[in-house]
Amino acid sequence: MKTPSILTTALAALIVAVQAESNWSQWRGPHHNGSADVRGLPSTFTQADATWSTPLQGPAGSTPVVWGNRIFLTSPDSAKNLNLLCLDAKTGAILWSRTVAVGDKEKGKNNMAAPSPVTDGKRVIVMFGTGDVAAFDFEGKELWKRPLYKDYGRFAIMWIYGASPLLHDGQLIIPVLQRDQMPPDYPLAGGNPERHSFLLSLDPKTGKTLWEAKRVTDSTLESHESYATPVPHKGPHGTEILIVGGDHISGHRPKDGSEIWRARLYEKRDDWYRIVTSPVSGPGLVYGAGPKGQPVVAFRDGGTGTVTTSHRAWQFTEAPTDWATPLLYDGKLFVLDGGKRILSRLDPKTGAKVWSGRLATPGTIWSSPTGADGKIYLVSEDGTVLVASAGDEFKVLNRLALDEAPTRSSVVPVHGGILVRTAKALHRFNSK
Repeated sequence: MKTPSILTTALAALIVAVQAESNWSQWRGPHHNGSADVRGLPSTFTQADATWSTPLQGPAGSTPVVWGNRIFLTSPDSAKNLNLLCLDAKTGAILWSRTVAVGDKEKGKNNMAAPSPVTDGKRVIVMFGTGDVAAFDFEGKELWKRPLYKDYGRFAIMWIYGASPLLHDGQLIIPVLQRDQMPPDYPLAGGNPERHSFLLSLDPKTGKTLWEAKRVTDSTLESHESYATPVPHKGPHGTEILIVGGDHISGHRPKDGSEIWRARLYEKRDDWYRIVTSPVSGPGLVYGAGPKGQPVVAFRDGGTGTVTTSHRAWQFTEAPTDWATPLLYDGKLFVLDGGKRILSRLDPKTGAKVWSGRLATPGTIWSSPTGADGKIYLVSEDGTVLVASAGDEFKVLNRLALDEAPTRSSVVPVHGGILVRTAKALHRFNSK
């Protein structure tokens, strides 16, 4: 009598896994590396080719997430409210909007709506730079809400908290890599100035804490701080949670957040070396990128303790990235130098450069590259959408100037089309 029940459970788990692979459910997509297995995406398009364009309430660096016919994204409004929006993927109609927090602030190129939502097909969970986290069902009903600042204080991050949570294997993992002293001029500063860096795991069903793990570093001042999103990695130790910040990349046990290994990304020490890019997981290797001209580095997995020297595989210094997280797609590693607008394709095993080319756009590129259907999609800060070939030579296939700055959200592939979020609107372009 138990066999049908076991088969039903296994089938349900398989269906969920397949759905997760076919949806863009987290900031870097279903594989956590910026790629998706979708086909029929547009290579060339003009602004007149937009399937729909939905005006947004305000700019944000967060990237939309998609499950089935639902699109979820965050946006501030003119009243400084921080909102979660749900759109119809076919028509672009706003199905519902919920205010999660109040008090949007801007500093530099960031605001409180920088983190991207996450979804598992049952619920969508959103976090804002204020420290407010909330979960909703797909009809917009609030399931739970938690103001993390009441337990941990406001986040001590100079340019406002920008990491996205990781939803993985029944856990919502939130990184808070911050400096140990809260300067008085930080957004929403207040209370106890003492801080520490940590990883936090919440139950996505209830919002209750599963575990908290301190993440120590010997870095100083702003170099404590990280805007990186954690990603899972399957290696000799089983599944690890990778995180970058405090001058290091490290692997952690999902059961309690304890550290398995760590490696220093670069030799130079600097008070202002905050890290923006997230780590990338590949077969047998993990990749991390240092800030401000420091190299992209690959480490062999399977180590324990400090593996800075013992597991270092290669480094790329010619055109490294400061802002854009590298893309691992179709067995190829793509690195974007957003300041110089140089896109490079590397051999992920050796770091050897296959090709590089300069992207013709006047604006810097703060978004991360997206790979799908043999193409790489990028969008510059001034709102220029670029399509490049992911093939054996550097080739730009399309360039469309939307002129809707500031645009810092990454392009999202969906079945038959792409989503481009600008400061003014969310656009969908379908294949002709």
